[in-house]
Amino acid sequence: MTVEYERVTFERLGHASIRIETEDGLVVYVDPWSEVLEGEPGDGDVVFVTHDDFDHYDLEAIEAVGGTDATVAAYEAIDTDGLDEVVDLPLEGDTTVDGIDVQTVPASNDPDGEHVDDEGDPFHADGEVIGLLLTIADVTVFVPSDTDFLAHHESVSADVFVPPIGGHYTMDRHEAADFARSVDPDLVLPVHYDTFEAIETDAEAFADDLESEGIRVELF
Repeated sequence: MTVEYERVTFERLGHASIRIETEDGLVVYVDPWSEVLEGEPGDGDVVFVTHDDFDHYDLEAIEAVGGTDATVAAYEAIDTDGLDEVVDLPLEGDTTVDGIDVQTVPASNDPDGEHVDDEGDPFHADGEVIGLLLTIADVTVFVPSDTDFLAHHESVSADVFVPPIGGHYTMDRHEAADFARSVDPDLVLPVHYDTFEAIETDAEAFADDLESEGIRVELF
């Protein structure tokens, strides 16, 4: 299923993998993962990677979605030795990738929060993950990636918000709803839920919560 917003079409491929296409034919993938791909589309112009978890940084998936001249832009902390050419993205900063304005935003789990492992360490420590604020065809798209809703996120606004809502490894649906209210988008497209037992959630309740406040939510 695809969702349209102004001149941009969004498709959730599964889990946290999304495909974005403009009416001019520019195709962007974020965190493609082989487990949720159907075939080898090979139509990607730009592929973004936010961190090195296996379900976000997948060499086979990058090769499957990338066209012949695809540009791969990945967080600079990722070991990308398996790729020939990569545009490095900083933990925090502004850059342009093939005409797409990109603001990278630090992402992590609060070490004093609930999303920690058995040793009490956050699943995603500070400095391990980036979120992406992309401007594509004059539409701002915020993909915070695997994170909690943190204080510095309160300064981010976007037209389209693509938050994880599954909990356990990331914010849950309640925290994601608060994050969405802060971002104040026209459209929310939740991801990173129901793939594994640990991240099963009530996506309909998440949507109902925000839609009761006039925020459009599409569950793909």
